[in-house]
Amino acid sequence: MSRLAVVSGGSRGIGRAVSQLLAQRDCRVVVLSRNEDSARDTVASLQGDGHVSFCCDVSKEQNVQTTFEMIQKKCGNITYLVNAAGINLDTLLLRTHPVDMVSVLHTNLLGSMLTCRAALRTMLHTKNAAIVNIGSVVGLKGNAGQTLYSASKAGLEGFTRSLAKEVASRKIRVNLLAPGFIWTDMTAWVTDERVRSVPLGRFGEPEEVAHAALFLLVSPYVTGQVLVVDGGLQLAM
Repeated sequence: MSRLAVVSGGSRGIGRAVSQLLAQRDCRVVVLSRNEDSARDTVASLQGDGHVSFCCDVSKEQNVQTTFEMIQKKCGNITYLVNAAGINLDTLLLRTHPVDMVSVLHTNLLGSMLTCRAALRTMLHTKNAAIVNIGSVVGLKGNAGQTLYSASKAGLEGFTRSLAKEVASRKIRVNLLAPGFIWTDMTAWVTDERVRSVPLGRFGEPEEVAHAALFLLVSPYVTGQVLVVDGGLQLAM
């Protein structure tokens, strides 16, 4: 049987690019998304056979638990998990409603915690298992007007490093990928002036991030690390 890869947020943006690349590398891909139709469309576009989709809101514990139980029953044990699900509500902290705080943290941080916990139960029974969490360069450097998003992604870094230590003895690797300005619907707000501040002078493409994610998934001696894919943006921040 080919390796089973689960991609949360796998129906759009970086997650979709990761799903497509993993399918090209002969993985069976499980696409998780809150949008069932979008998840199905992504699966239909993937190369090869054996791919499936599930409607899953990663911020909801019972939904995650039920979904991963169905994945194991239908597809088997998980080798790779990529957490690409995320939301972004940009505003100044003084204008931020507590409901928005909870929403961002539950999706971007708690969601990855829940999927990792659920996936680990099956990953213990596979060889060369690996997890890649998708963070952000603003989680490392901060950014005005993105306090919620930055906090959620900074928390994801601490979680990733700690989990890597917890499961290293079981030969499971856990790493964080920190993209900069990547051309997705979440970066529509970025001005041309801000893009020009990137040393490489352009947006990154989701496919470029996907290749970095693949590197972290298949590299057998890399764990607990943060790989920045930002065109040099952090140098200018």
